Amino acid sequence: MSRHVMRGLLVLVAVGLAVTFGIQCNRTDEVQKPSEGLPKLVDLGAKTCIPCKKMAPILDELKTEYAGKFDVEFIDVSVDENLPRAEKYKIDLIPTQVFLGADGKELWRHEGFMDKDAILGKWEEFGYKWE
Repeated sequence: MSRHVMRGLLVLVAVGLAVTFGIQCNRTDEVQKPSEGLPKLVDLGAKTCIPCKKMAPILDELKTEYAGKFDVEFIDVSVDENLPRAEKYKIDLIPTQVFLGADGKELWRHEGFMDKDAILGKWEEFGYKWE
């Protein structure tokens, strides 16, 4: 299957689940501009995706604990307004984490659930240390 077909199917499944179970998916997550000179973790997922739901508190923790050190952004691909932003990352599965260097260039990506220690370990592999 092509990436576009797979992406479309993922969005349809997420929206279908939301409609079926009456889940509100109207949060568009405000557009975050990367802070000058900071690396960034972009997580692409959906509010109806179980692994994505498990990642939400981890992303919130990272956003709080590492504010000013690296940016964290969640893009809900099940929200129509977010599709143009999500499409630029060319994802196949959700959740997908995209690690961007301070220059905005992609360093690495991961598909599936990723715990906090693994995320911080990956940043260390790229030479970012915040302790």
